[in-house]
Amino acid sequence: MVKKNRREFIMKVLTAAAASVYAFCRMPGRAVDVFSSLSSPLSSPLFAADSSSFNVPSETSGDSQRMGMQGKEAMHYVQVNANRVNCRLCARNCTISEGETGFCRVRDNRKGKLYSVVYGVAAGLQFDPVEMEPMYHMIPGHRNLCVYTASCNFRCKHCHNWHISQRGPDKVSQKDITPLEVVKRAKDENCKSISHSINEPAVFYEYMYDIARLAKKEGLLTLFHTNGYLSPDPLREVLKYMDGVTVDLKAFTDEFYGNISEARVEPVLDTLRIIKEENVHLEIVNLVIPTLNDDPEDIKNMCTWIRDELGDSVPLHFNRFTPTYKLTDLASTPVETLETAAGIAYELGMKYVYIGNLPGHEYNSTYCPQCDKRLIHRTHYNVLGNDVKDGKCSYCGFKIEGIWESA
Repeated sequence: MVKKNRREFIMKVLTAAAASVYAFCRMPGRAVDVFSSLSSPLSSPLFAADSSSFNVPSETSGDSQRMGMQGKEAMHYVQVNANRVNCRLCARNCTISEGETGFCRVRDNRKGKLYSVVYGVAAGLQFDPVEMEPMYHMIPGHRNLCVYTASCNFRCKHCHNWHISQRGPDKVSQKDITPLEVVKRAKDENCKSISHSINEPAVFYEYMYDIARLAKKEGLLTLFHTNGYLSPDPLREVLKYMDGVTVDLKAFTDEFYGNISEARVEPVLDTLRIIKEENVHLEIVNLVIPTLNDDPEDIKNMCTWIRDELGDSVPLHFNRFTPTYKLTDLASTPVETLETAAGIAYELGMKYVYIGNLPGHEYNSTYCPQCDKRLIHRTHYNVLGNDVKDGKCSYCGFKIEGIWESA
């Protein structure tokens, strides 16, 4: 692709498609009481919790006691009184009485102490290309080990992983595997990184934290994919051991977050700012849902905020929605809607814009912002070619945002 073609593409989608997309997104009679969530699909399980092929490695350390459902004392909470605690992990700030759990279902008050009941018990491990997070600017094409547990701190009615994230740990099959064993398995499988994804990693914060610390000691890259609802202090603490974060920015209005996600947008924006402040590689995903968050004006406002607050080099992914779970009455996102969103982002000066969940689209690939040559050729999650050399465009020498060498 050359610059002339890129400009022609932007002008085409802005002029020809915007009007029809805007009309579509204003159609009456569409359901609006839905939720948004992580869009990474399950694939290539190294083990799934229901799989009989999972084997725990025999080498463990003295501090790798299996927690199971007995749990581990949580980080980031305070006692309110003898029987009540206030969880400070995420923006919900749940006050939890004895014998109850927080909104996330996995943080349990036991006689005035808060426990994580998913520490050391994974709902699954799987290895995939790192692009599945999606993480496009971190050593493209390398093998990544993804860790996930039960539950979430959002209630997303179109969640692709609802059978894991929308259930508590008592409703999801799990396997014991300690942080040390996770890291060993990643190395045994020749992975360059460990990610925390599929469900919301904030709900297994302590597990993720310990895995990441061990992984860094073993020279692995670390990342997580989040809805962005972690509180500032826990976020900054775990970012010390993270190389990258993918954040779902589900929309740019409190109306969407309130009605659709049972949340607020401002904590997510704070998370994005903190990640940039801590100099951790950031990529943003916006799952574009017909009639709910596809208004071109809202997309323009979102892209403007990202450019002005975070910088024009943050990779931005517009992902296609497909009907699932409790939101099957809407159609899949039209290609024209995604191209309109990409065109708006490029027009506002964003350097790296992607269209996801649409295999074969030209915007699966990475292009040089200066010479416009295709640098990383992708088809969906498959990397077919890479012309980023030493972090720069091999054609014109422009520095490309990202992580291009191992830890």
